[in-house]
Amino acid sequence: MFKRSDIWWTCISHNGRKVQKSLETSDKKLAQAIEAKIRTEIVEGKYYERLTGQCKTFKDMMDRFMKEYAPTVSLNTQEGYKYYLKNLSRFFDNPGLMTITPKIVAKYKLYRRDNGASPSTVNRELYMLSKAFNLAVKEWEWLKDNPVSRVQKERENNEVDRWLTEVEERRLLDNSPDWLRKIIVFALNTGLRQDELLSLEWSRVNLLRKTILIQKTKNNKPNTLPLNSIALNVLMQKHEGKVRSLKNDLVFISKSGTKIGKRNLIRAFAQALEKAEIKEFTFHCLRHTFATRLAQNGVDIYKIAKLLNHKDLKNTQRYSHHCPESLMIGVQILEKFDYNLTTMAQKGG
Repeated sequence: MFKRSDIWWTCISHNGRKVQKSLETSDKKLAQAIEAKIRTEIVEGKYYERLTGQCKTFKDMMDRFMKEYAPTVSLNTQEGYKYYLKNLSRFFDNPGLMTITPKIVAKYKLYRRDNGASPSTVNRELYMLSKAFNLAVKEWEWLKDNPVSRVQKERENNEVDRWLTEVEERRLLDNSPDWLRKIIVFALNTGLRQDELLSLEWSRVNLLRKTILIQKTKNNKPNTLPLNSIALNVLMQKHEGKVRSLKNDLVFISKSGTKIGKRNLIRAFAQALEKAEIKEFTFHCLRHTFATRLAQNGVDIYKIAKLLNHKDLKNTQRYSHHCPESLMIGVQILEKFDYNLTTMAQKGG
């Protein structure tokens, strides 16, 4: 047996058959008794998996998802789930789970698109919904199928080639409050993702070695990054003027000493963009700006991939067209092989 969000689970294997399910109790003795009964039924060939989704509703599923699964992810992701759930609940209301079909999920996608949601937002909401249905199918034994799995996701344009010019950067910084200005400058000089930046702790900062350790990354691979003088200066200012928060060890915190909420950051960033009259730009574009500037100044793609912590070099290839100087350096290396074709032609007659 094992625990998940204070609830006991069992995983029993017998003659090639595997049964993993919630025992639906936090009482260990009761859980052991239930597990023993299930084990006996499996051995005797009397155990049949029962689907209980007939009496379950959309609200039942999402309530359990938020109670049991949501606490296992990061606080930023939990905030996102709360926002996505509001949009999902507004459309689905509270129907029986078995009445939700791929056709209805596709209608939700259209509904969100008509209400101005971006493709990436719609896909994140569908991902959350699909995760909840997967749990209902595979672990809670409520349903046989996940209706979201048969709905095509929105097409996202992940190749947006947008970065800040120096003029735009100055306007953006001039129109940002001090706390946001420091975050923007740090992002432009480290290329950190929003979640990585907001979760950065002082225990992961080494001012002497001029490095930071990013523990939780998108590809789940820790990464130690070097700091240039600009990024280091931001941290030195934060370190000298900081009041240690009693609640956490975060580098970037709100005035009250708590973690800066993702929504609050995006709202403040959007306001600064509007004041600076910068169009079609998101916080993630700061990361693109970081990589683009590296490429434009001759840094090779492999180093850029390492700094961005890209698992697959394909994700970094978008910046290759910014590297003409780097490519020139590459071919100039071959100039040491001076063939002197004129002399060779004379010798050859």
